[in-house]
Amino acid sequence: MNSQDDLFPETLPGATAQGAPALQSVPALLALFDAWAERGWLRALDRAFTGFLAERCPDAEPLVLLAAALASHQLGHGHVCLDLRQTLAEPDFALSLPPEGDLSSGALMLPSALLAGVDAAQWAERLAASPLLAGPGSPMVLAGTRLYLRRYWHYERQVDHNLHARLRQRQAVDADTLQRLEQLFPAERNGRTDWQKLACALAMRCNLSIITGGPGTGKTTTVVRLLALLQGPRVAAGQPLRIRLAAPTGKAAARLTESIGAQVQGLQVDDAVKARIPVEVTTVHRLLGSRPGTRHFRHNAANPLPLDVLVVDEASMIDLEMMAHLLAALAPSARLVLLGDKDQLASVEAGAVLGDLCRDAEHGRYSPATQAWLEQVAGAALNEPALLPGGEQQYPLAQQVAMLRYSRRFGEGSGIGELARRVNAQDAIAARRAFSEAAFGDLHHLAPGNQEGRAMGPLLLGTSELAGYRDYLALIPQGRPPAGEPLASPAWAEWARAVLAAFDRFQLLCAVRKGPWGVEGLNARAQAMLASAGLIDPRSRGTKAARC
Repeated sequence: MNSQDDLFPETLPGATAQGAPALQSVPALLALFDAWAERGWLRALDRAFTGFLAERCPDAEPLVLLAAALASHQLGHGHVCLDLRQTLAEPDFALSLPPEGDLSSGALMLPSALLAGVDAAQWAERLAASPLLAGPGSPMVLAGTRLYLRRYWHYERQVDHNLHARLRQRQAVDADTLQRLEQLFPAERNGRTDWQKLACALAMRCNLSIITGGPGTGKTTTVVRLLALLQGPRVAAGQPLRIRLAAPTGKAAARLTESIGAQVQGLQVDDAVKARIPVEVTTVHRLLGSRPGTRHFRHNAANPLPLDVLVVDEASMIDLEMMAHLLAALAPSARLVLLGDKDQLASVEAGAVLGDLCRDAEHGRYSPATQAWLEQVAGAALNEPALLPGGEQQYPLAQQVAMLRYSRRFGEGSGIGELARRVNAQDAIAARRAFSEAAFGDLHHLAPGNQEGRAMGPLLLGTSELAGYRDYLALIPQGRPPAGEPLASPAWAEWARAVLAAFDRFQLLCAVRKGPWGVEGLNARAQAMLASAGLIDPRSRGTKAARC
């Protein structure tokens, strides 16, 4: 066994003198982790994990423990691994540093100082040589220059294997299917490519399909017509498909249940087919049959779900672990349709699966054979300027991804819609420019230099906000049942529904929590504004009217 001096020479190769002290001693590094955790830059869980590793392997190098702490912390950021190259390019982004600063108080060393002079190849070599990454029972796995906690590496491999297996299960699309597709999607009068129709066509030819699109692009409409397309011939043959609908959360399931029911009723198909298209949506956890107190489910590879088609809406909220369990519980013969907006907020837990699967959705990346087939279905050339050529070997998943590109919710002149497109394209300059373009009357911004919000302008926390909150606050006392009304009375439910509906009609959304334009700053100003109008009592949490 090497001595401590052998493992930690006086100057770590590639490290600066400033970064050397904390990387020369495990106790010093753990003390730094304690300070980071106290400041909120590192989770207590990450500190406990590295402490466990140090106890398990007393000879572990500090540089390896640093990587372990950052890899664990990445899970809290929604990332399933630590990319060594990306971390070295922007080391301090590996911590939860406060957006408003707080770096000036205290002399805590940051990852940028610790890792100064270290390169990815050197770091990977030290990790590969560590006992903490040796053997199938080790807690971490290094794949190239990506460091995983083993469980998430296993999940990623499971998902990758399952998806590629499904891609190989192609289905023939006959002339009858294409004819029924034409009936469900009449020709567009505006000359645009009907991406809803093409999404259904792609979904018919494989056991895996992904349909993505922004708000108002018709994802629910598309999937309902897809289900009618799948179910029609099976109902006629007396062998209807077993179809289930699921969503990650109860709220998403309730919304889809409401919208899909209306869509089914509007279908131009036989009533027998409509009756076989489900309108009830369950949560993914309930579908799989979660087992309390464990990470396991009743349905798995040994006990697959009894279904032929599964549609999962709001798939952007499904994390890597849940996706691995879901795919494992699907029989190889079952069709899977993932539906969602690739640009929405990712899952709470680690792994933005839909975003990764739809990385090439904007550009299509269809092979010549796929594009020729889609053009045959469309009856016209795909003339989208964003489309780029691809190949089935290089982009196998892209051949089953369809992006719905035209929003019915945002008109051509919508500033919000255009701003969203520029933000999604990561074009910061164009996004800022949208606020000053006269064509977008629904976008407003503060004048330069007014960062503290002293002159709020007509939109933010002004008369429109007062009116937006007034309706909601007025409903709380107006329709409230008498105090003696039994809680089982329908009047309470009717009143609650009315209040919640009024609340949903107006909300302020913030991009950050702290700062003058964060949740805390806007809440304070909203409270002052409502109190000055006599709508709330600032000394209590409730409204004045609600206490009357």
